Amino acid sequence: MKTKVELPNNIEVRGAHLHNLKNVNVDIPLHKFIAISGLSGSGKSSLAMGTLYEEGSKRYLDALSTYMRRRIKQGTNAAVDSIKHIPSALALRQRPSVPNERATVGTTTETYNVLRLIFSRLGSPVCPNGHQLKPSLAIAQAMSKTGSEMGEITCSICNVKFYVPSAEDFAFNSDGACQNCEGTGKVRTLDESKLIPDENLTIKEGAVASWSLPGRNFMPNVAEFAGVRINVPFKELTAKEKDFVLSGPEKKYKMDFLSGTGRVFHDFNALYENAHQAVLKSAQSSKSERAQKRISEFFTYSTCEVCHGSRLKPELLKQKVNGKNIFEVENMPLGKLPAWSNEVLTNLPAEMHEMANELITEFINNLQPLLDLGLDYLTMARPGNTLSTGELQRIQLARTLRTETTGVLYVLDEPSIGLHPANVDGLIKVMKKIVAQGNSLVVVDHNVDIVAAADEIIEIGPGSGQEGGRLIAQGTPKEIANNSQSLIAPYLTGQGNLLVRKPAQKINEDKIKFEVNDYFNLKDVKTEIPINQLTAVTGFSGAGKTSLILDSLVPAIQAKDRQSFPQQVSNFSSSIKKVVSVDASPIGKSTRSTVATYTSIMDNLRKLFAKQPLSKERHYTPSYFSYNKEGACVTCGGTGIVTLDIQFLPDMQQTCPTCQGKRYNEQIQEVKWQGYSIVDILNLDVNEALTIFKDVPKIERELKLLQEVGLGYLHLGESTPALSGGEAQRLKLVTHLSKKEENTLFVFDEPTIGLHPLDVKVLVEVMQRLLDQGATIITISHDLNLIANSDYILDMGPRGGENGGKIVAAGLTQDLIKSPQSLTTEYLAKYWRKFKS
Repeated sequence: MKTKVELPNNIEVRGAHLHNLKNVNVDIPLHKFIAISGLSGSGKSSLAMGTLYEEGSKRYLDALSTYMRRRIKQGTNAAVDSIKHIPSALALRQRPSVPNERATVGTTTETYNVLRLIFSRLGSPVCPNGHQLKPSLAIAQAMSKTGSEMGEITCSICNVKFYVPSAEDFAFNSDGACQNCEGTGKVRTLDESKLIPDENLTIKEGAVASWSLPGRNFMPNVAEFAGVRINVPFKELTAKEKDFVLSGPEKKYKMDFLSGTGRVFHDFNALYENAHQAVLKSAQSSKSERAQKRISEFFTYSTCEVCHGSRLKPELLKQKVNGKNIFEVENMPLGKLPAWSNEVLTNLPAEMHEMANELITEFINNLQPLLDLGLDYLTMARPGNTLSTGELQRIQLARTLRTETTGVLYVLDEPSIGLHPANVDGLIKVMKKIVAQGNSLVVVDHNVDIVAAADEIIEIGPGSGQEGGRLIAQGTPKEIANNSQSLIAPYLTGQGNLLVRKPAQKINEDKIKFEVNDYFNLKDVKTEIPINQLTAVTGFSGAGKTSLILDSLVPAIQAKDRQSFPQQVSNFSSSIKKVVSVDASPIGKSTRSTVATYTSIMDNLRKLFAKQPLSKERHYTPSYFSYNKEGACVTCGGTGIVTLDIQFLPDMQQTCPTCQGKRYNEQIQEVKWQGYSIVDILNLDVNEALTIFKDVPKIERELKLLQEVGLGYLHLGESTPALSGGEAQRLKLVTHLSKKEENTLFVFDEPTIGLHPLDVKVLVEVMQRLLDQGATIITISHDLNLIANSDYILDMGPRGGENGGKIVAAGLTQDLIKSPQSLTTEYLAKYWRKFKS
């Protein structure tokens, strides 16, 4: 007799205490779409990514052999008492890693793999004598053979035997790569003008730009030792001196060398690299992304003259499918590929239909999730490193859907990033399909439509930091809408406060004016942006927002001379002198970066403690109160933690046993100011510190600014890389709130990533503070809450890619709400009516 097995219905989380989570107990339904909501920094990601994903992925890895586990990067153990019934987990992170220059949309989505098969099996090959053969089953059969016979066919016109290109031959990262550009499609040339950008400077002042690259800062000393004058303007050097700087031979010079730290190296064998070599050798040896980005500024990039950007050997472009070569198909918008695929099938001989139908079906199935997610404007040839965060995340999501897994827990962090309101329905459709395939889905997002579409909502709060970390509401969207404790409820019902500031009733006369002539999909776009007002630049992904603002306007303002002015920009006029770009990316990568060190608070604390009697007695200078220098604990070096390598298990971090996580050595902690050691001060949050430093103006001023931007709950010693996107963004703005900003443009690129509608309210209040200081603000955003609070809208479109690149609506926000002129403003008007009804 068979016994019925009762399958679990929930993931049972008990005692989750990662970061600010306060021993959270929660049951998360399996095989459902769960939305986690809460303020920025409330603990949502700690529960979703740090607890559910980390534990789910760890248990899967635990099932692998020790040998395999040692070769896979493992996460840390989840800070939780127990989790029962958790499936294997996969995560789609808020900030996916950026692909390298060899990746394209086609290779990243794997649609190009199928396209290569289509061209090798269904193509019209060309024989060595130039005869184009029609596609046939014989060609496809030849590709199925093995050994030397694989792909060998006979020309039906001239009877010559030759080999048809295989799918591997069409791979530009493998056999098919153009030999001139090595499959990148571009060649780079060293730009001579970038080596000495300003001949009025002396070499000592930095005239040779390439000598400022990492590891080359001692070259001026070597040049001086070799007889070059480094204290006169470069333009006044003799021809011989200039030639030595630009093209002098690589040679070792034995000399005394004074390092930047003051250390003298006697008889130092200094290898001289001229201005050209400094760039070329740096390009070969540098591994870091930041260094390569800096090095790339010395090069100009042009399309490969051999493959013309196709990345492939030119002879491969002779083979065609339905009249197009593979590069032409790669450059078609994804949205047009299903129709092209059906034409291919129609025009093939009947004997090939069965095989072709299988390939075409696979191709379209790969494409469909991308189209559902609003990526129809992309092309397969689009370089992966030019994609936005939102585009990368949606590509990840499309690949996930295609795998058709069952029984997996998917954890998605802000999947609506960069998504136009018109594409949200497609995203919801994709997420519901993941659940329908038999999976569980947990989504951290603040888009009201996505939260409302969930089967169940979990709210973490009520506040941020130490004021958050608790379960405040759980239930269906209908139950949450009627829950008085819920913070998202007013936005589900339309009862929330949409306007934070009063949008302008007229456009300022003073404007930034410029024109972009020919740049990607922008063709003769004339633009006006009002000074000292809040402008929202909106539109679909790929409409041209980044090209218009970040690639054209920002470099135009930053250009110091016409030589560095963007080529695509003309008729530029503006009173703006400075640009500040603000995003929600993490601040720093090391735990050594804290709230106190990022602001001027730490510098002032160190000076304050150095003035105390005990410090003077012991000759402690301000540097002794830095945990990066003399004051650091000798065991952990000032990090407060030690990392233990335990072979095949994940590296384990534990609190330093010597300083107990305080970072400082005991002697430094003995110095007190008003009864507090520097460790005690760093353990205070901003609100607590304000009451203590009311008589220390320099520190009090910074603390007040932190409090005013809603960061009063942060501890002074809190690690900045661990801050949420919204917290990082507001912290970056603190330094700008205490001074006039009349000639400054602030550009916010997707500033509401990770922000609850109530966080958006705080952000708008901070923006108003900047406007009061005289600043001009541009936001590139899809967030209807933020757009509704803007003074002016510049809407790009009408769609993306070749169907974008135009300004389809421009005017006062209130006017466009009353009389919508584009799809974006129609969605905004509909959203506005929801809150005004």
